[in-house]
Amino acid sequence: MNIEPIPNAAGWVDSKGFLAGSTACDIRKKGDTDRLDLCVLYSEQPCAVAGVFTRNQIFAAPVKVCREVLAAGKPCYAVVANSGNANACTGDIGEKDARTMQALTGKGLSKDELGVMVCSTGRIGEDLPMDRVEAGIACAISALGANPSNGVAAARAILTSDTREKICARKVAGPSGAITVSAIAKGAGMIQPGMATMLCFISTDAAVEKELLQDCLRIAVDLSFNAITVDGDMSTNDSVILLANGASGVSVNKDVPELLAAFQQALTEVCRDLAAKIVGDGEKITKIVRIQISGAADDAAAEKIARAIGNSLLVKTSWYGGDPNWGRLLDAAGYAGVPIVEKELELHYHSGDSEAVAVEVFSRGRAHHANKPQWKEIVARRSFEIRLNLNGGSGAYELLASDLTEGYVHFNKSE
Repeated sequence: MNIEPIPNAAGWVDSKGFLAGSTACDIRKKGDTDRLDLCVLYSEQPCAVAGVFTRNQIFAAPVKVCREVLAAGKPCYAVVANSGNANACTGDIGEKDARTMQALTGKGLSKDELGVMVCSTGRIGEDLPMDRVEAGIACAISALGANPSNGVAAARAILTSDTREKICARKVAGPSGAITVSAIAKGAGMIQPGMATMLCFISTDAAVEKELLQDCLRIAVDLSFNAITVDGDMSTNDSVILLANGASGVSVNKDVPELLAAFQQALTEVCRDLAAKIVGDGEKITKIVRIQISGAADDAAAEKIARAIGNSLLVKTSWYGGDPNWGRLLDAAGYAGVPIVEKELELHYHSGDSEAVAVEVFSRGRAHHANKPQWKEIVARRSFEIRLNLNGGSGAYELLASDLTEGYVHFNKSE
């Protein structure tokens, strides 16, 4: 199987049979009539659907609606999404508004409203301006198309504090034909699994049975969106939705394990690419840091250590300052709540690029202070890796994190 990125990907519409329409309806009520803030994503054929959502017990009304669509087990054919308002913590009115968005989209498409997924992102606790949303849904449906510009516009319509669109696609060429996996995403702040303040909409023209599709999505999300952090905050609205319409004529199933493996790889690559773009667009960040933990008792223990390091304010601020303060890293590892032995630890800073520069920092219970100039060179980079080997087992975990800046504080200190 050959898996290749699609150059100049347009996202949702790169897969056969998928259309997108977007509009600006000033949901933020700021008089910004040019900022796209609502989109309708549509499949010309009924789809199997899979979804993964926030684990926050305070979740938005659209998340409840999406979970109900999944539980019903019916074919799905559309997603309606808005930015500028999260429709979270809005009580019965918010739930009614989410269902109204679902009904309006179904009616506008002449389809069963129970086949429509609903997503929102933006400020928490404010009611949606439903007069604007209703007009926006009608406008977005009238704008539906498969042109690349439609896909890019949809990617722009879901942005909040993001500075750029997040788009990715992969094509899998096999003996029975080609299939495509394509997606758009948003996310920049309140980023911490599971998942993050993010939306991701994935389309594929492969034919995949619903339960298998859900399994594939869960694997991809765990290796991507659930392995990133910017600020350690879990959101109320996180949703990753995958629709498969079978328009390629190629079926992905367990009877052809090679094709299933290729589909899983393509889906995971798309999600990992978008997850990296979310961290790279984190609110006012200056550093992207890949934390690799190995030699733990198990993967769960490795994850706890990675998250303790990646979410430590002291660690994150030292990254921002370009300070190779390795003591903060080991301190965070020590309070992660899993067994470690100080004298067994091996810590390296790594350039994380083709130069493959690895600098020893700590081993056998002692720091290698002679390497300090090289430590500084590594952490001065825009991106680098931290590799910590516990030498206590086969558990491993990788987390993509960022620094924490004054800009982040100023950006988030008020509404």
